[in-house]
Amino acid sequence: MRPKGKGDAGKMDDRLIGYTTLAGEGQSEIEEKKSVFLGRAKPVRSEEEAQAFVREIKTAYADARHNVYAYLLSGGAVARMSDDGEPQGTAGVVLLDVLKKKGVTNAAIVVTRYFGGILLGAPGLVRAYSAAAVAAVNDAGIAVMVPYARFSVQCSYSEHPKLKRALENLGCVEEGTDFDLAVTLHASVEQQRMAQVRSFLSEFAAGRLTVTEEGTVLRPSEE
Repeated sequence: MRPKGKGDAGKMDDRLIGYTTLAGEGQSEIEEKKSVFLGRAKPVRSEEEAQAFVREIKTAYADARHNVYAYLLSGGAVARMSDDGEPQGTAGVVLLDVLKKKGVTNAAIVVTRYFGGILLGAPGLVRAYSAAAVAAVNDAGIAVMVPYARFSVQCSYSEHPKLKRALENLGCVEEGTDFDLAVTLHASVEQQRMAQVRSFLSEFAAGRLTVTEEGTVLRPSEE
């Protein structure tokens, strides 16, 4: 059987559109007047996944005084935050603002605060929560998710090496190969390049190839 494609980030759907999110999980640690702020950032694909991430951090740091969070989904259509006991306007909204200013969506941040015994005041809290969130996002990195068109090509054994090299030169990502009476090569390419790939495949081997398009999937851009 053909393996799942590298970097799968969503099911096939011709309606998928690109977005900017976090490249992975990030973390940070900031100290402000003996209070320690632990930042955690993570890409998420649903509200359920974001809430699970928040619960995970709250469980891991159950002894902390505050576990502040914010997450943003669907280009800002879903935005949630919690001050978790901190003064209003000094914590959750600060994390949400970091996500918006970084231009990312489908992302969550949790900042855990261990109180150091010294009151920071509103400006100090805003500064510390912002610094911890920004550092966690920077550690995670930014990824631009773009639609990749998936397709399969059936060819002869003699044609396979040349076809494989040609598709690689066109920027295609190989996802697997089936060897039977003929060779079936599974690949994907950024959707904006698919027209060029179609044109090439129609000319390769005098049009004898069997080509099947298989929808789209979101992946990090190679650029």
